[in-house]
Amino acid sequence: MRVSQGTLPAGRGTSLGLALLSAVAFGGSGVAAKPLIQAGLDPLHVVWLRVAGAALVMLPVAIRHRDLPRRRPALLAGFGLFAVAGVQACYFAALSRIPVGVALLIEYLAPALVLLWVRFVQRRAVTRSAAVGVVFAVAGLACVVEVWSGLSLDPAGLLLALGAACCQVAYFVLSDHGRGESDAADPLGVIAYGLLVGTAVLTALARPWEMRWHLLAGGARMDGTQVPAFWLLCWLVLMATVVAYATGVVSVRRLSPQVAGVVACLEAVVATVLAWVLLGEHLSGTRIAGGAVVLVGAFVAQSGTPGKPVEAVVAAGASPAAREQARREQARREEERLSGEGHGT
Repeated sequence: MRVSQGTLPAGRGTSLGLALLSAVAFGGSGVAAKPLIQAGLDPLHVVWLRVAGAALVMLPVAIRHRDLPRRRPALLAGFGLFAVAGVQACYFAALSRIPVGVALLIEYLAPALVLLWVRFVQRRAVTRSAAVGVVFAVAGLACVVEVWSGLSLDPAGLLLALGAACCQVAYFVLSDHGRGESDAADPLGVIAYGLLVGTAVLTALARPWEMRWHLLAGGARMDGTQVPAFWLLCWLVLMATVVAYATGVVSVRRLSPQVAGVVACLEAVVATVLAWVLLGEHLSGTRIAGGAVVLVGAFVAQSGTPGKPVEAVVAAGASPAAREQARREQARREEERLSGEGHGT
């Protein structure tokens, strides 16, 4: 079967690998950003450098897909406002009011919120495996971030962290937009324009003209080792932003928002491990156990990605919309399977 231009072979292992790579790339942002902040850069300026640098790297992609703003203006605006600028701004603002662990845990309630969105807004069936995986992942995250230490219930901080979670839900939902449609927006084009929109929004918030630019020519310390600040910025832009968003959006389209969201919970585990290895931060037995529980949750969630067959959905008395969605999903999976066989996967 002929595969349309831009369609990727639908190997399940490859899809999960992309989701894992995205989690690792996003998880590596903290170990690069923290030394820059400790060197004297304002946190919001670091966020602006990250997004603006990635937008510059992706500019050729935006030019290549210059028809996207005309075809999908709402999608691009929403992705840039919520999935890029909103997540970053809300999370860093929350950190100024509540502990990091609490902010992380609330932000990574996003997979549970995605399930609610899929079930009650999109009125699509949600597998039991995905729901159980979310429960495991959230419980494991509570251990990874040791949420009970230094718990603070500042109302504004909690609302900001919840705002970051809602923006992350938008990231997964918008990344899945148009899956299976013949005229679906190219994921790289969406990311490129999303970064441009995010840069514009963050420029108004961060005011980069007030940044201490000379610090980028100096060094930053990682667990006692002097590292060029510019190298850390390059990692933050290329790996923790460009690669992270590209692999993340593609994995959401290949899997589903709810499953990719649970796998994304590994970001907190990766961030904790990298902070232990590269920054010398403490890694307790509780955090190790929590990481294992998150892994279990991700495995359980992805094991249910095929979902219920059409016959089971109909037998369960699902709504006509849910039955039609199940039929489309089954047809899509069959087409992807045949396409994969045609590519030797």
